[in-house]
Amino acid sequence: MEGETIGELRASLIHAADEFITRLGNAQTDLGAIGANRLRDGDTVMTHCHSTDALACIEAAVEQGKSISAVVKETRPRNQGHITARELRELGVDVTLIVDSAARRYLGAVDHVLAGADSIAADGSVINKIGTSGLAVNARDRGTPIMIAAQTIKLHPDTLTGHTVAIETRDETEVIDAATRDEIGEITVENPAFDVTPPRYVDAIITERGQFPPE
Repeated sequence: MEGETIGELRASLIHAADEFITRLGNAQTDLGAIGANRLRDGDTVMTHCHSTDALACIEAAVEQGKSISAVVKETRPRNQGHITARELRELGVDVTLIVDSAARRYLGAVDHVLAGADSIAADGSVINKIGTSGLAVNARDRGTPIMIAAQTIKLHPDTLTGHTVAIETRDETEVIDAATRDEIGEITVENPAFDVTPPRYVDAIITERGQFPPE
């Protein structure tokens, strides 16, 4: 600002950086406490992939004395759901592990779908692990609310819509090994890492600053 010395500007910059680091360090704990308020004693949640932000909501609910159970999708092809299942068991949560294609069968028995986000566009579109979008569509059809847990650092206001984001395609060996591929014959193998969930399928986005509708 006009009239400030170089030393004052430097001190102001350092102070702002320190505040940001502090907020970032507390973000997941704060987010978890906010997300836990949406979970009631006895609720069952369905998870997809592995999200430390989503787990923070369940952990905070458990610390509040609530009994929470979980239906955990395995999340092919890398089975990140196994990590989620293990960490939930360490929290004392009852876990049922299911294959991804069985999700719709169990949606009627859960109270919430809880997932994280790799990025959130300005229109509220959620970019997350492949399979999130299909799960959200099924959840909406079954009347099961879906909440996305994501720190505000995941918000990308410069990206107007999630459909403009380039989706990473991972190595085909995560899906099929070379020997099996050769046995099948000439095929094309696609392995997209993420998909885009339109905001109309999301009930709430949970952040460390509060919970908001996707819009």
